[in-house]
Amino acid sequence: MKIRIDNEDIDIEGMIKEVHNEKNGAIVTFLGTVRNENMGKDVKRIIYDAYMPMALMELENLCKEAKEKFKLIDLGVHHRIGEFKPGDLVVFIVVSSAHREEAFSACKFIIDEIKARVPIWKKEFYGDGSSWTVTP
Repeated sequence: MKIRIDNEDIDIEGMIKEVHNEKNGAIVTFLGTVRNENMGKDVKRIIYDAYMPMALMELENLCKEAKEKFKLIDLGVHHRIGEFKPGDLVVFIVVSSAHREEAFSACKFIIDEIKARVPIWKKEFYGDGSSWTVTP
């Protein structure tokens, strides 16, 4: 299990290779990108920030929970922080399991729980000059 929260580029191929082994029947991924519109407004840029000690601890806890709940073989999560523009990749989740149903369910569970539990804040900046902040 490998988890990261930082401002580095996400190594999609490397993360997939890390969870791949002969026990796998399925590897499922989730890629989260910055979209160019939210709440009817034109998104120009977005900033993600985190309270790192708590964010890493909570992300590790929820990944352990997912691994047990969905009987995963392995998983990896990388969430980027910093400033991004529409189209940029900001979160990547990869899970491996013996069966696809558990892998798909685990990916959904992990991204939903990241948004609900992990102290990563998002501030969006719009074309009209306004901004909006989202917290878990």
